[in-house]
Amino acid sequence: MPTMFLHFFLFLFTTTVTNLIPAVHSNCIEAEKQSLLRFKKSVEFNSSKSTKLITWNSSTDCCSWLGVNCSTNGRVVGLDLSRGPISCNIDNSSSLFQLQHLQSLNLADNNFYGSSIPSAIGNLKMLSSIDISRCSFTGSVPKSIENLTELVDLYMSGNRFNSPISSIHWETLLNLKILDLSKNQLYGTIPSSVVSLPKLEILTLSHNWFSGQVPEFSTTSSPVLRTLDLENNNLEGPIPTSIFNLQGLLNLNLCSNNFSSFPFSGPRLPKNLSSVDLSHNSMLFDYNGSNSSFLQIHYLVLASNKLRAFPDFLRNQFILYYLDLSNNQIQGEIPNWILSLKSLTTLDLSGNSLVTLEAPLPNSTSALSYLDLHSNKLQGEIPNWILSLKSLTTLDLSGNSLVTLEAPLPNSTSALSFLVLCSNKLQGIRSSYSFLQLGHLGLASNKLTTFPDFLRNQSYLTYLDLSDNHIQGQIPNWIWTFELQELNLSCNSLESLEAPLLGSTYVLSSVDLHSNQLQGHFPLFLSSSYLDYSRNNFSSGIPTDIGDFIYAESYLSLSSNNLHGPIPESICSASGMILDLSDNSLSGTIPQCLTQLPSLSVIDLRRNNLSGTISDNFLKSCELQTLDLHNNQLQGQFPKSLVNCSRLEVLNIGNNNIIDTFPCFLMSLSTLRILVLRSNKFYGSIGCPKTNGTWPVLQIIDLAHNNFSGDMPGRMSLKWQAMVSNEDGSATNLGFSSNQPSRTITIHNCWYAGPVLDRYNRDNEIGRMTGCSIIESGVDIYYKDAITTIIKGLELDVVKILTIFTLIDYSYNKFNGSIPEEIGELKSLYVLNLSGNAFTGKIPSSFGKMQQLESLDLSKNHLSGQIPPQFANLTFLAFLDLSNNELVGRIPTSTQISTFPKTSFEGNKGLWGPPLTMDAVLPPPILNGSSSNPNSGDEIDWDVICVEIGFTCGFGIVIGSLLFCKKWRKWYYRVMRSILFKIFPQLEHRFGNHRRHVFINTRR
Repeated sequence: MPTMFLHFFLFLFTTTVTNLIPAVHSNCIEAEKQSLLRFKKSVEFNSSKSTKLITWNSSTDCCSWLGVNCSTNGRVVGLDLSRGPISCNIDNSSSLFQLQHLQSLNLADNNFYGSSIPSAIGNLKMLSSIDISRCSFTGSVPKSIENLTELVDLYMSGNRFNSPISSIHWETLLNLKILDLSKNQLYGTIPSSVVSLPKLEILTLSHNWFSGQVPEFSTTSSPVLRTLDLENNNLEGPIPTSIFNLQGLLNLNLCSNNFSSFPFSGPRLPKNLSSVDLSHNSMLFDYNGSNSSFLQIHYLVLASNKLRAFPDFLRNQFILYYLDLSNNQIQGEIPNWILSLKSLTTLDLSGNSLVTLEAPLPNSTSALSYLDLHSNKLQGEIPNWILSLKSLTTLDLSGNSLVTLEAPLPNSTSALSFLVLCSNKLQGIRSSYSFLQLGHLGLASNKLTTFPDFLRNQSYLTYLDLSDNHIQGQIPNWIWTFELQELNLSCNSLESLEAPLLGSTYVLSSVDLHSNQLQGHFPLFLSSSYLDYSRNNFSSGIPTDIGDFIYAESYLSLSSNNLHGPIPESICSASGMILDLSDNSLSGTIPQCLTQLPSLSVIDLRRNNLSGTISDNFLKSCELQTLDLHNNQLQGQFPKSLVNCSRLEVLNIGNNNIIDTFPCFLMSLSTLRILVLRSNKFYGSIGCPKTNGTWPVLQIIDLAHNNFSGDMPGRMSLKWQAMVSNEDGSATNLGFSSNQPSRTITIHNCWYAGPVLDRYNRDNEIGRMTGCSIIESGVDIYYKDAITTIIKGLELDVVKILTIFTLIDYSYNKFNGSIPEEIGELKSLYVLNLSGNAFTGKIPSSFGKMQQLESLDLSKNHLSGQIPPQFANLTFLAFLDLSNNELVGRIPTSTQISTFPKTSFEGNKGLWGPPLTMDAVLPPPILNGSSSNPNSGDEIDWDVICVEIGFTCGFGIVIGSLLFCKKWRKWYYRVMRSILFKIFPQLEHRFGNHRRHVFINTRR
């Protein structure tokens, strides 16, 4: 009976609910439904990705549409179209603003094409919540927002608003609790009305351009304001004491401004303020220990200010557990009181000029668990007491000038598990420090010559870095008995590995032994997902079962050894990500299985003795990013299945014997950045008229020393956007950055080569270096691409290639015809080599546009005409070779062109001027386009001689006439006398009669 009653009750409940739901939804207001449909029609959206607008149609009730929320009477009160994804321009005519009963509007993460927020939003006076974050809005925050008196939450972050906000009457928004205007371009001062809203709980104005001082906080300011975030603006001056009128303040973030002071003491302090971030300001604390109460804080960041000493107010902090004073100008001694603050567990003093540590007071205690003192000026001994602090688990003393560790105290114990002493001058660590049981130990870049003895007693060590020291001899087998996960012994002088216990195999996640002097057979007792044995002297063959010792998704580098013999098939069983066997003496063929590994990202087999063909069986799921087979003895045709590798960035098969035509099909790979086919037997034209693909990020193309022929295509190169300039004339930015120096090329962590070019960057912008960066099992794997090419007349190995470095090398082929004018549009090009071809015609004047060009080689062609005067614009040109052509005329002067050596212009019989010939001599006479005396060295400059002959002849004619022609002489005297008397009339009175007698006598 109860069961029947229960079933009957459930039936009635289900029937009632089923009838009620359509009753509610059937009340959708038709006018609002049409408004929503018109709004849908006005926007663009991807129907395959849309989960909300796709449900909007006229045949269903609008209250049932996803993203639409209705009241019980059918009014649309909520609209959520966040992550639409929708795109449109919106203005006051939008039907969206006809929804007069709307209370909640969420349009976040859409694209409104940089349009402004229409003022009509102020007509939706029932709105209590607005979220238009990350919508690409621009312009100003509409003043009509002040009409929304019911507003509680306002999110407008991540747009491009670029106006002041002081004209808005914020005081009308009496119900506002959350205001987020962060990550815009708002400027001007912060109006006091914003910080005086009575119910405000969260105010975020970070990452804008606000300037001036922080406004005063009135006594009527919100007592419930919990978070005030003004990070990354241009605010300055002192922070007002009135900020403490915000009695409910919990989190205060004022970092990355230019504030000069902060009131840590005062009469009325907030009781709950727990987090204060004042980093990256201009704080100069100078407190004299006044008796007024001090602000008590849990979390305090004062990093990157102008502190020169430890602020006194810190002495009175009783609940402070986190303190960051890094990157200031604090000098001298670290006082013992700061290490003894009652609650302090984390202290960062890195990046200062601290010299010593004051010993703690007797019977003092410390709660510190984390202490960072790296990059200071600490010298001498590491005090023994610091390693014995009761609670200290992490200590970083790297980047100082510490020489040794003080002898430990008797019966010492330590809680340390993480110790970093890198980049000091340590020569050893006493064996008496065996009481340290560490998990992480960094001793890289010191002066160690042996393995520290205290390591023998480590039971929990998982990370050990002894790289870049002076350790010699043998790697002891006891080092493998730890629970090591990562071991780095690179950049030492180690010669051998002590044999492990019989049958032992050790499993680590990372083993780095590169750049040592290890010899003999390849070790097979280490199994790891990251193995780097490169730059050693291993001289055996690669073991046939090496695949059993490499994990999947691994990194294996055996480059720059003396390995010989074939590449075993078992190497494919690991299916790793990076395989580098370059710079060895490996022979035989390339295993076909290597081209069928779907997860392999890098294959580097350059500089070996491999023969045979490249397998044409690359999978359609190929993930290859780098294929480098440079400098082997490979034959056959170019593998067409390589087009399946849609992520391919670097392809280098130079210095082989490949016979084929230009691989036009590769133009469908939009990711290709480096293509090197030099020194093979490719032939035919490189034009690809039937191919629609482009190489938008191509930065290096090297086709030198092949048999390519025909015209050099010009329009094809205009599609290489990485070599073409933007409209403002600046080099194309590929969107990557690096902190590596732009003038050096890093080969390995231990050493580097000099600059290849004089200038890789413009305006100190540095491009990302090429390479495959993979994080696997906590190990950051980075492979450095490299090519060998001719730059400035020298063959150089370019390693770690910057993305802004660009090169075209078509030298020593059979190209003919004229050099296309379009090449001059490659304004981001650094190196151009067209030497050793059969180009004819003039050098294009458009070359003057390539103002980034540093190396230009047009030698050994049949170019004619004069050197374009536009070459004067090539102000960065450091290498020029125009020799062995048919150029004529004077070498342009008053530019850097004339500063190049004579060899840059030799072999052009009609070319003259410095530095090829002396400036005061004549050019050779030209007969039918060639010199009549090709061997003449000192030629007559007829321009100079003609002037001298003209002057001599004219002077002789005048003097001869006066001497030998009587009539000419008399006429000359009369003219000169009349001129002289007109200039000096007194002479006529004095000499007039005398001259009259002379004249009469001459007549007789």
